Amino acid sequence: MSYNPIKPILDYSTKNGIAHGAFNVNMPSQAEDIIKALERIRSAAIIQVAEPGLAFIGGNTNFIQGTMEEKKIGAKRIAKAVKKMAAKTTIPVCLHLDHGRSYESCKLCIDAGFSSVMIDGSSLPYEENVALARKVTKYAHKHGVSVEAELGVLAGVEDDVFAINSTYTDPMLVVDFFKRTNVDSLAISYGTKHGAVKGDNVKLRKEIAIASMENLRHALIQGNLVSHGSSLVPQYIVGEINELGGKVSGHGIPMEQLKEVIPAGISKINMDTDIRLATFRNVLEYFKKNPEKQTSKIYQLILAKPENFDYRYYLTPIMEQIVNGAKDTEESLVMKKLMAQAIDEIVIPASVNFGDVGDSDFIERKSLEEMKNAYKNNL
Repeated sequence: MSYNPIKPILDYSTKNGIAHGAFNVNMPSQAEDIIKALERIRSAAIIQVAEPGLAFIGGNTNFIQGTMEEKKIGAKRIAKAVKKMAAKTTIPVCLHLDHGRSYESCKLCIDAGFSSVMIDGSSLPYEENVALARKVTKYAHKHGVSVEAELGVLAGVEDDVFAINSTYTDPMLVVDFFKRTNVDSLAISYGTKHGAVKGDNVKLRKEIAIASMENLRHALIQGNLVSHGSSLVPQYIVGEINELGGKVSGHGIPMEQLKEVIPAGISKINMDTDIRLATFRNVLEYFKKNPEKQTSKIYQLILAKPENFDYRYYLTPIMEQIVNGAKDTEESLVMKKLMAQAIDEIVIPASVNFGDVGDSDFIERKSLEEMKNAYKNNL
């Protein structure tokens, strides 16, 4: 029983003062690479797909403008693939929708077989955020699916998530939000920021996490707190990219600060940008070492926009192979290998630092059917 809702994983994390990385993917092979990496260190795997990623997996290269039908195709495609992978591994595997923007998008992922969804109503007035989260939770829990919501607004840009200014989470509202929505976890705004440009003097306000968790414990609520916008943006990778002809910049969240907030109650830490950066560096390095391959359409796209490190832009020439399951070409095999190496570089060190190495045997395994029964009393 390796395909699991996220709740047992995060409950274990909160109880033991550790965190799990949650890693975004945009193609089935990346999910497989994450599972393989975490198998080696015996850690649970939380695989995330954001709404634009669903459209990309559904076959739309203009993924930001993806339709609900394309997202539905993508959701079914990635859920089928991850379930198949989970059946072959011994570690817990969760497939989570990251930043669901509506009840409809969460529902289509639940119906497709996701084991966890996030509904992001953080930009709405508080009462509307509560109502939306409650509606999603009622539907999700009937299917044994865990739910994450967000309270407070993170600044920054990542896919279609955008805000100029942040609004810190009010710890006094956290208990009320959990009570009225029955969500399983809550993303809080406490100084993290979406995207690669977070500023070079980031200061996490861990007192927000501490106060939020203390309020939950005082109210006897078993809720979990999670951290978005938490990529490290490793400066050595940024430097290597620019030495190879790329033009990227940005600073991330220092690992030291992330490690400080984990004991305060942060049980899940989202990482997306770092995998994109490491993949971009690997691809640039490959073409640098193999100049005879520089006639590739992939390389020409990189030359046209050396600042765009999102592989969903420059890997479109092999779209059929990376998302549609077409027979691999020599080039698609090379690109998949480079992506796998990037995932190893980011995922394994993150898990070591977050403290989740070796925990897979200790996390309670619950199928969606079992969680459906467990949730019945809260519906």
